[in-house]
Amino acid sequence: MKKFMDKNFLLETKTAQKLFAACKDEPLWDYHCHLSPKEIAENKKFKNLTEIWLGGDHYKWRQMRTYGIEEKYITGDAPDYEKFLKWAETIEHLIGNPLYHWTHLELQRYFGITEPLTVKSAPMIWKKANSMLSSDELSVKGIFKNFKVYGVGTTDDPIDSLEYHKAIADGTAPIGKIETKVCPSFRPDKAIYIHQPAFKDYIPQLEAASGIKIKKSDDVIKALENRLDFFVENGCRASDHGLSFPPFAIATDKEIDAVFKKAMKGEPVSEAEGEAYMTKILSALAVAYAKRGIAMQLHMNVIRNINKPAFATIGADTGFDAVHDNPMAEKLSGFLNLCVEKGGLPKTILYSLNPKDYYAVGTIMGSFQGDGIKGKIQLGSGWWFCDHRDGIEQQLKVLGNLGMLPTFVGMLTDSRSFLSYSRHEYFRRILCNIIGGWVENGEYPNDKEMLENIVKDISINNAKAYFG
Repeated sequence: MKKFMDKNFLLETKTAQKLFAACKDEPLWDYHCHLSPKEIAENKKFKNLTEIWLGGDHYKWRQMRTYGIEEKYITGDAPDYEKFLKWAETIEHLIGNPLYHWTHLELQRYFGITEPLTVKSAPMIWKKANSMLSSDELSVKGIFKNFKVYGVGTTDDPIDSLEYHKAIADGTAPIGKIETKVCPSFRPDKAIYIHQPAFKDYIPQLEAASGIKIKKSDDVIKALENRLDFFVENGCRASDHGLSFPPFAIATDKEIDAVFKKAMKGEPVSEAEGEAYMTKILSALAVAYAKRGIAMQLHMNVIRNINKPAFATIGADTGFDAVHDNPMAEKLSGFLNLCVEKGGLPKTILYSLNPKDYYAVGTIMGSFQGDGIKGKIQLGSGWWFCDHRDGIEQQLKVLGNLGMLPTFVGMLTDSRSFLSYSRHEYFRRILCNIIGGWVENGEYPNDKEMLENIVKDISINNAKAYFG
């Protein structure tokens, strides 16, 4: 029997163990996350384990609700220690859930705690972890250094001033000079989702930030391009879009502008009308990204805020989203083709929250590769509900079968937590285990140099090249 999460955790063969040894200390490029630029700039230190571990982590909140924990211990006003104890009570029962492994990787890598978290061990773990959180080693700067974080891509609205990114870049922020690149990512969803009630209030904000008067859809594009240039000047290397489905509905400019005017008056916009507007704006942005060398990320097939009373009470991003099952192939292929026809398809990473889409996405993207760019179109890593062992293995194997695994840009956390960097280790272990198994089954030569290059490239080098 193997020891609990020992040095060979998830590494089932000798070859897998050797490959992991070759890549485990490589830097990491967390190119898509939801970390706070303000907390980075201020070099935040966290007051206790609950703040850094449970604050904003809807993965954990969902499971606490599943175990019957009252909401006051989850997002409510219960004392932090009591919240932590409720999480300890919950995690004892998470056998088979990735949160069990992530939690214990974090305890091991950040705090040197190898004892499993239980109700009995919780007081000791709380005391030891909290005593360490006050050290410089576990400030944001210390975490970046200790985990060799080459870069992070935060998620930022086009109207953002990027004041914290500027201060980080020029070394005037409290965090001082850091090696880690902190890049803003362009997330214009609020200007694209015309059917959302908040749209009409957002457009004046975009108008003020860009200095461009917005009266029609072309003006929205001009304003977004203006802000995109500002983002590029401040280190932006990628955009990001959260989509229920890839939009593909063609309408005339006159028809789309009529829809825009309806939305600005607060009148309801139909799904078909909204999709036509989204298609025009997003495809125009794709061309703009291509011209500027910006990678486009499309996160697709999520259905959000499905528990309406809970959403009304607690708000967004609190654990009430789910996997959607929208059809993908026809609209995605039509949208990508439209971008090519309009003047350019940028480097694009295609994520789906529903693994049923992997084969469609994996074959569609092969039709749009080229332009002398290695792995120009990517099948994004297992995302959100798919970033567990089975989901990561499935994504890697589908990519191996349908595309070219050694060109993959690798793992990202998509996280709001500074404790999530151990997930890159989790990913690397799974990657090395798959490749090691292929080698030991005689499916690929035992070429040490080639194999080590593959795992190092997927761990960091491909992402560095892809995002420039």
